[in-house]
Amino acid sequence: MKTIDELLDEGVAGKRVFVRADLNVPLDGTTITDDGRIRAVLPTVARLAEAGARVIVASHLGRPKGAPDPAFSLAPAAARLGELLGADVAFAADTVGDAAKAVVAALGDGQVAVIENLRFNAGETSKDDAERGAFADRLAELADLYVGDGFGAVHRKHASVVDLPARLPHAAGGLIATEVGVLKKLTDDVARPYAVVLGGAKVSDKLGVIDHLLEKADRILIGGGMAYTFLKAQGHEVGASLLQEDQIPAVLEYLKRADERGVEFVLPVDVLVATSFPDLKTKAPADPATVAVDAIPADAMGLDNGPRTNELYASKLADAATVFWNGPMGVFEHPDYAEGTRAVAQALIDSDAFTVVGGGDSAAAVRILGFDENAFGHISTGGGASLEYLEGKTLPGLAALED
Repeated sequence: MKTIDELLDEGVAGKRVFVRADLNVPLDGTTITDDGRIRAVLPTVARLAEAGARVIVASHLGRPKGAPDPAFSLAPAAARLGELLGADVAFAADTVGDAAKAVVAALGDGQVAVIENLRFNAGETSKDDAERGAFADRLAELADLYVGDGFGAVHRKHASVVDLPARLPHAAGGLIATEVGVLKKLTDDVARPYAVVLGGAKVSDKLGVIDHLLEKADRILIGGGMAYTFLKAQGHEVGASLLQEDQIPAVLEYLKRADERGVEFVLPVDVLVATSFPDLKTKAPADPATVAVDAIPADAMGLDNGPRTNELYASKLADAATVFWNGPMGVFEHPDYAEGTRAVAQALIDSDAFTVVGGGDSAAAVRILGFDENAFGHISTGGGASLEYLEGKTLPGLAALED
């Protein structure tokens, strides 16, 4: 896999370089609420511009249905990229049409442009190879070179991720090189004890990674909505908590395998419950109760780890040498249900481990809860991509960058 260092050594001055970034940032209207993914690709864009390249940044945002939708415009991301670069960034209001062609043609050496959301064209995500290829052909007309740096999209077989690098000389950007290097530390020659913290809503989203990590990890801590399927499998009543009853057989099999392999499974011992879901818009005060996991009322739902669980999890992370964390412990967006997630983040910081926050909601929580990002070993930009890598899957976007 060619690196951006090699590309720069060959010279990029005056060349049009297509950078497939991940600018899929959360928006409140047109306001970016977390610019972490933009900041993550900034070094690659800046290095190319400083070397005299004419940089064309492209990305998806959200899930528009193959047609323009103002709610998913990349215009706010382009503006923020310009602020972070300290330079004007041109914006094209389409992907491969007249606006994109004109904006790219007007670029001078060292200048940067962002084209509109790639998913405004149905060819980007099409399952039809010919339709994807046709869109990639039109994108290729805009550029001379391709740099893949959108780690959050490398698990997708999309035109700009897989088909476009097949049409242009290509290299991996600095972000992708960093992400892959970190993930190798979680799969090859791992420093032990190796602890994994998994949360989030659905256990079905994590089955593949649990299956694979049972061969790798020493300790697996479970929280969030997915914990209630594990608790139900152990015979506890979980009231109105999130439950995937159809996944109980798989969970029982994992618990059995973990016991056979000597992998410690750690589940909550107490939780915060309420009879209604909190209002995340107004963040009106809630009135949670703390109960043991064997005493969840029939009309109540679990919404966060309890204080004894937070202490237990901190103790299980204190001596770890490597920690991977993906998924919040509760409804962290509401202050009354954020303590479990906060406690895990703090435990990672307090440990002497190499710590990896696996993207997605975990990365958002770290920022929303006010933690210093530099206190963690690495914060990934790709939750789904990180999980699929740890499952042992071949990621099509990485394979496309191989020579």
